Amino acid sequence: MVRKLFSLALACMMAAVASAEIKLPAILGNDMVLQRNSEVNLWGTATPDKNVTVRTSWNGKKYKTKSDADGKWALKVATGEAGGPYEIEFSDGDKMSLTGILLGEVWVCGGQSNMEMPIKGFVAQPVQGAAEAIRDSYAHPDIRIFNVERNKTTTLQEDCKGVWQKPTPQNVANCSATAYFFGRMLTDLLGMPVGIVTSYWGGTKAEVWMTREAINATEGIDREFALKPDGNGWGPQEMYNGMIHPITRFTAKGFIWYQGCSNRDRAFDYGKLLVSLIKDWRKAWGNDEMPFLIAQLVQYRYDGEQYLSLPVVIEGQYYAAQTLKNVYVAPTTDLSFGSIIHPPFKREVGERLAGIALDKSYGMPGFASESPRFKSMEIQGNKVVLHFTGMADSDKFDAVGDNFSWVDKNMKIIRLKGFEIAGADGKFYPANARNSWPVSDRITVESDSVKNPVAVRYAFRNCIDANVITGMGTPLAPFRTDNWEIPHNQLFKR
Repeated sequence: MVRKLFSLALACMMAAVASAEIKLPAILGNDMVLQRNSEVNLWGTATPDKNVTVRTSWNGKKYKTKSDADGKWALKVATGEAGGPYEIEFSDGDKMSLTGILLGEVWVCGGQSNMEMPIKGFVAQPVQGAAEAIRDSYAHPDIRIFNVERNKTTTLQEDCKGVWQKPTPQNVANCSATAYFFGRMLTDLLGMPVGIVTSYWGGTKAEVWMTREAINATEGIDREFALKPDGNGWGPQEMYNGMIHPITRFTAKGFIWYQGCSNRDRAFDYGKLLVSLIKDWRKAWGNDEMPFLIAQLVQYRYDGEQYLSLPVVIEGQYYAAQTLKNVYVAPTTDLSFGSIIHPPFKREVGERLAGIALDKSYGMPGFASESPRFKSMEIQGNKVVLHFTGMADSDKFDAVGDNFSWVDKNMKIIRLKGFEIAGADGKFYPANARNSWPVSDRITVESDSVKNPVAVRYAFRNCIDANVITGMGTPLAPFRTDNWEIPHNQLFKR
């Protein structure tokens, strides 16, 4: 009996020692990328009330802190120029190490199914260039991928599941296509490691990715609706709790975001919610100026191609970019089939996002990644002349082509499509449009059905043949010149 009690006590002591070993969250792991030239967060648990030492091999420095009564500890370490692989050693008496660490650029990639769509595609929905991307995976050894596993929960989580992966054919095939092509272009042009942290879930609304506090602080929305569980039973903040909060300590450069389709049921609320989400994430990461790059939604018929819920959500995406600094939208109007909600052109989406990042965040201008923006209009009899920024105003929008193109991507002469024009009665009719040559920032619109025009819309339906591009091949984004209230029966087929 005494021997059994002694053995039991010894086992309990050994279990206590084992539980007191240094433990790190999943996001801190072998082969990770840490943000270069920064002070990055490291944290974990150790033996309670014990000194913790961290040594970083890239500078040979030691950092010391002490765990609290619960064993929790945290500190910041300085990183240097891009490079690696390096090692970090942790010790509270017992030692453990992380290896294969790279210093470079870190981006967090979030959203719903279009961000989730992997290189290998979905069933009957392929990604263009998938075979080449998988084949060439070993040619991009400095990309690292961390995918946060799905976790819907009503309580804030301190950790998540996931591991840092190298770009093998299998890992690339299963990686978010938009995120991978974004990271690949960055590492190729910056010449340094890039870490992409992906956190997505198909079919989710913006509300599940932000805190209740942020939703409640959003003025001008249907708050009661926003705080209710959606048709899938997903409630506000649930994905934030399990899939965003656990990684908010991980120091990053910025965010890319591909989401919005699931917010069509309250389309007019989306822009305000997106502004609040961006503020929410920036606050959580402790940096109010982090770049937030948005992939514009592509056209899709939904419940009818003539309805307007999708362009209103897209309008919300551009509203966020106009409202907050360091927020940009990568246009995708030219990347739609209309019949496929997950278009195959994820390389174009990822690389347009990367072009904006290279221009705005890394001082490398010259990429045609932003759409021209509607600036003003003048009525000339039965015609409307539309003016755009991002064209002649090249000193401010130097990444955009210098004129609207007369030809499509196959070098065929095109007639500009996608414009509608209305008089004071608010009825829109298809319009004829032409470049106002030789002035490159103008398009003239008219219709025999509207003698006294007052408003113009472009690509402002769920699905419409819209084909305007710049000389650099950048598509014109959906817009409207009016601010008329849109009746519910024009938004949905209900």
